Amino acid sequence: MIIYNVTVNIDDSAHDQWLEWIKNHIPQVLATGKFKEAKLTKVLVEEEMGGQTYSIQYRAHSREALDAYYKEDADRLRVDGTKLFADKMLSFRTELQVVDEYSVDIK
Repeated sequence: MIIYNVTVNIDDSAHDQWLEWIKNHIPQVLATGKFKEAKLTKVLVEEEMGGQTYSIQYRAHSREALDAYYKEDADRLRVDGTKLFADKMLSFRTELQVVDEYSVDIK
């Protein structure tokens, strides 16, 4: 399993607008059919640069599906965010491979 992680630091002045935008953007990414789920999480570390930081984790169906997303969809889907928040947003992307998963059943 491959997780496509996008970490975003958004300036406080654009935070509310960005949060509304990302909540609409995530379903658009999922609609490509390349991912089976996504999680929007807030990073709970205070950044020296200020702003607020979030992580969006998309679970790809496969390595091939992620590669197809890069080739077929990524540029098109990044355009709006770049236009709206260019100087208010800093983002980077990482790929994570799930090695093993664990859970606990609490009874």
